[in-house]
Amino acid sequence: MRSLVLGAILLNTPAIMPAQAPLPAAQQIALAVLPLPQTFRADATVLGYDTAGKLVTLRAGKGVMTCLASDPRDATTFHVACYQNSMEPFMARGRALRAQGANDAKVDTVRFAEVRARKLRIPKQAAALWTLTGPWSAVNIAAATVTVAVRPLYEVYMPYATAASTGLPDQPIRNGPWLMDPGTPKAHIMFVPSM
Repeated sequence: MRSLVLGAILLNTPAIMPAQAPLPAAQQIALAVLPLPQTFRADATVLGYDTAGKLVTLRAGKGVMTCLASDPRDATTFHVACYQNSMEPFMARGRALRAQGANDAKVDTVRFAEVRARKLRIPKQAAALWTLTGPWSAVNIAAATVTVAVRPLYEVYMPYATAASTGLPDQPIRNGPWLMDPGTPKAHIMFVPSM
């Protein structure tokens, strides 16, 4: 019986677990670009973490997308995001405010005020964001693959969009797109795949 229990534990334990230290740059890059369609991966800029845990540019790309590697400080949740380059000033400002201890509401308050004051640029056109989120136990670091436990989420940012301007509901709906944060600089269409 003890062998059976030990065998079950070993079978359910992931073969590869992340260390608390940041992964090597090549592995961070390979994992960070996973949310993107294949056509965007090779040319994406990738931000990740150096050996001291500081956010740095791991790869300067020539493409239209920027990807952010999973934060090594979170040893349980794998989360990578890629967004159209025009969103980088807005995203970078959010990261800077969070590093200063601001919560999400404060981040929004400051960024929205800076956008209105024209101190912070936001995209003038629609801009995509692609993410994958799930447990590290569902990530094979060496192969740069994930299981279905890592869920995709897709967003299209359309600053100041409203339900009236898009024809989309501003409340979540099952198996359909909807508009989050309508009428704000970070208004975006949410696509939550149900696969």
